[in-house]
Amino acid sequence: MRVVVQRSKQAQVTVDGEVVGRIEKGLVLLVGIGEEDEQADIIYLADKIANLRIFEDEAGKMNVSVKDIGGEILSISQFTLYADCRKGRRPNFMGAAHPEVANNFYEAFNTLLRQHGLQVQTGQFGAMMDVQLCNWGPVTIWLDSKTMR
Repeated sequence: MRVVVQRSKQAQVTVDGEVVGRIEKGLVLLVGIGEEDEQADIIYLADKIANLRIFEDEAGKMNVSVKDIGGEILSISQFTLYADCRKGRRPNFMGAAHPEVANNFYEAFNTLLRQHGLQVQTGQFGAMMDVQLCNWGPVTIWLDSKTMR
């Protein structure tokens, strides 16, 4: 499982001109599910993200989590995180999970984030989405469950 974490002052996702998810301060997550991912991957990354200390404390150090600041999550599915561009000029997405499997894992991941006490907004799985955000810092972190555990 791969997740791009972006600290954000505000963000929203629209589908066909309609806002389907919006947050104020918190995290925007671009979430990719791989064909080899298991339940342990989503459990690990949900816990990691909920407790990731990437917001500043009173001393200006990255020392508090999205939970600590009462922040929100905007979670957006993105199979293109599994693009393999080693050969040719067109990406190969064979490493991404099949849509049915990926959607189930994505929904379970969002449920786990909510169980951590977080407010979670989402995009629309499989849709063409427009994402707007104000990346705060900027802070952008790449997480890959297969290389972290």
